[in-house]
Amino acid sequence: MKLSDLNKLFFFLVIFINTSFIYAEEEIDIWKKKNSNENNEEIKSTEKKIQSPLINKNNLSSNNIIQEQTSQVNNDIKLYGIWDPDKYDFELAMWSKTDGKNIQKTIERINKLKLSDTAENIFLNTLFSYSYSPDNISEKEFLDIKINWLIKNKKDNLIEEFLKKNTDFPNKNKIIQYLVDRNISSANIKTGCEKVNFIGKDIKDPYLEKFKIYCLIFNNKKSQAQLLHDILKEQNQSDKFFDNAANFLLGVSDNKNKKIKDDNLLNFYLSSITFQNFKYEPNDKTKKSIWEYLNSANLISIDDINDKEKIRNIEIAANKNQVDKNQVFKIYKQIPFELNTLINAKNIYQSLEKIEGRALLYQKFLLSDNIQNKLDLLFLLKDLFKKDNLSNVYAEFLSDRLKEFEKSEIPENYQNTVEKNIFSNTKITQQKIKFDEKVLHRSKLIRYFYDKEYPLKKTQKELDSVFKKIKRNKNYFYSAKDVAVLESLESDGVIIPKEIDHKSLSANYNIPDSLNDLAEKGEKGYLALKIVEIIGEDEVNNLDPETIYFITNLLNKLKLREFRNEILATALPLRI
Repeated sequence: MKLSDLNKLFFFLVIFINTSFIYAEEEIDIWKKKNSNENNEEIKSTEKKIQSPLINKNNLSSNNIIQEQTSQVNNDIKLYGIWDPDKYDFELAMWSKTDGKNIQKTIERINKLKLSDTAENIFLNTLFSYSYSPDNISEKEFLDIKINWLIKNKKDNLIEEFLKKNTDFPNKNKIIQYLVDRNISSANIKTGCEKVNFIGKDIKDPYLEKFKIYCLIFNNKKSQAQLLHDILKEQNQSDKFFDNAANFLLGVSDNKNKKIKDDNLLNFYLSSITFQNFKYEPNDKTKKSIWEYLNSANLISIDDINDKEKIRNIEIAANKNQVDKNQVFKIYKQIPFELNTLINAKNIYQSLEKIEGRALLYQKFLLSDNIQNKLDLLFLLKDLFKKDNLSNVYAEFLSDRLKEFEKSEIPENYQNTVEKNIFSNTKITQQKIKFDEKVLHRSKLIRYFYDKEYPLKKTQKELDSVFKKIKRNKNYFYSAKDVAVLESLESDGVIIPKEIDHKSLSANYNIPDSLNDLAEKGEKGYLALKIVEIIGEDEVNNLDPETIYFITNLLNKLKLREFRNEILATALPLRI
């Protein structure tokens, strides 16, 4: 190339670079102006969001992520729950004024209770409303409280709902494994395999991967199962026991496993379907899930009816709801007794071993045709089960047998006892209501609390009408429940007749200072948990009127109308 040509090329490059630099400067200036305008718009948008921090329901149902924006920091905060907070009159910051450690301690105490329907409903709606985590506990700790409660209480439907609304969260594999094991333990493998749909690609858990492989085999997709199995082995996530079981089910080789493996439910299940002449003797150390599977798969049997230790283990498992309680009574029927022993059962049973004593009285009950004798035997059996800490085995059986008697047939000395030992399958809210227009808290006025569509104007008219009737009774006494109704109606905008000085009436009832303080501080979530703890195992209609009053008073102060209405709808009506 000539020197002149090089000079020309150099001159051209200089001009090109200068032109590009000038263009770049102009482009940067344009973006600066554009970003500046966008920032101004974002600040205005942020200010609006701060003024109205409401949940976007569409965001909750898809990603469960809400961005909390302030003028200083933009953070992505993940929220985990099932219901929008406004559904139950909460806000995202429902725990902001409460120490998280206090919440943990309260829930620990609640976990020791068998909550009534109303108490459990309030607990669920409080804990599983979307919210920010309390102070002093992390988001993961707060999430673990929720997940552990669902698992402990076997809320399978709620767990699936939680998984649908919360696609990504810590310990997701734990909750999916629970669902899988629940279906294996109930011998419902088809449904269990459907739960595999909840196992996303982001979850790398050997247990769940193994179950996924088994489900492919179960659904006759063996080539896919083989491929996944090979990948699992390459990743060193498999083991010899599973490899042998999988190869056997794939038809590749015989089962080379020599011992039944019961370290987890999946291994135990694979043992039961791959071992020839499978036989397993459970004991008091056997895992609950394995007991449940043995029961569901009809693998519990007594070869030797004299094996009292095995019978005792089955009784204990039934008492823990791990085994069908009817199994116990089937075993009792198999224990042989001489005719003379059966005839004199009431005199002999105390001299026998505990299991034989219960079996003898049970067989005698089956043979009796006299109602008095049957009742005597049923309640003798109740005492024996109670003494051996096996009341849970017997309570439902006793209730079912007592229901078989006609009320007119039951001797007078047994009527109260029989009534106390019968479980009602009908929920309180399903029973028919009997109104009494002469009593304010039992009048048609209370329809306002259980009918969500009941008009406020109609409620006002009914209050005026009921008051006219009550006013005629100069001796009418306004009870704590009456005052609860009046305060609740006034809180919602109903005008109370001037002649009713309900504020003076309310002074007769004390509200615990500790709970009143929570209401005044606006600790909605924590107060709701405290109310759950107060109700506990009692159904609301069994609480005393003063307790009903102070609970509704507190709920009115915090505008928790949904919970208040549920409590009043359960506690006030006279049901038949």
